[in-house]
Amino acid sequence: MTALADRPWRLIRDVPRDGATQMALEEVAARTALEDDVRTVRTYSWEPSTLSLGYRQDAETVDWEFCDREGIDVTRRQTGGGGIYHDRYADISYTIVAPADEVPGDLMDCYELFCEPVLEAFDRLGVDADFATVEQDAIYQPSCYLRDINPAHDIVASADVGALAKKISGNAQYRQRDVVIQHGSISYALEPRTHVGVFDADLEESTFTDRVTSISDEAGIGREEAVDAIAGALGDWCDADEATWCGSELEAARDLAARKFGSDAWVREREVLEASEG
Repeated sequence: MTALADRPWRLIRDVPRDGATQMALEEVAARTALEDDVRTVRTYSWEPSTLSLGYRQDAETVDWEFCDREGIDVTRRQTGGGGIYHDRYADISYTIVAPADEVPGDLMDCYELFCEPVLEAFDRLGVDADFATVEQDAIYQPSCYLRDINPAHDIVASADVGALAKKISGNAQYRQRDVVIQHGSISYALEPRTHVGVFDADLEESTFTDRVTSISDEAGIGREEAVDAIAGALGDWCDADEATWCGSELEAARDLAARKFGSDAWVREREVLEASEG
């Protein structure tokens, strides 16, 4: 259990939601941490399946026709890096939200702290995962899972095989209103056709499967069991109480999703629509 556990935390085992709402809820949780003194850890999934672009990623890297044909939503994260295809089944995501003055100011130290429960979850699932021990060169820069593997925040299985290790989780942080927000994508299963198909590039499915592994492949664990293990590790890490979003948070997230994370202006140009009056 982390030293953060003496402060109020909640664990939200979130229901599936669209990508714009999932990203909006993170900003809402940042406000809750400051205004209501409640920190958040949560697990969540994406419905429909969603491509989340890195903050500075060029929208022209997306195969928009493929996404439209396959019913895949597209949103843009506040964090940098490459795009991630969050399959409704194959991806398990998590969020950690805490005031910035309560966590290490050094980015790498903060990553190490916030990834503790993620690594604990892998241990509980019998997956031999850890931070990468060596860097691996990028295969395709616009894709998070095909970018260079960075020992600072990329988790691989198994780390002890060095350059042969495969990525199993990507993690990123940003700051919003003096709050640190870390979110991550954990690979439960592999969907290589859609992972490479969402990008406007000539990528072979084997390019993805040669670089990425999953909980299912490593341990043969059912998805529900995997989600429970991740949620349990997050909750134990900070001694969180089980909770749900309150009505005002969901309302605020719907508004933010409409004028930011779900709008073409944000997804394609990083422009945020003004809030309506009245």
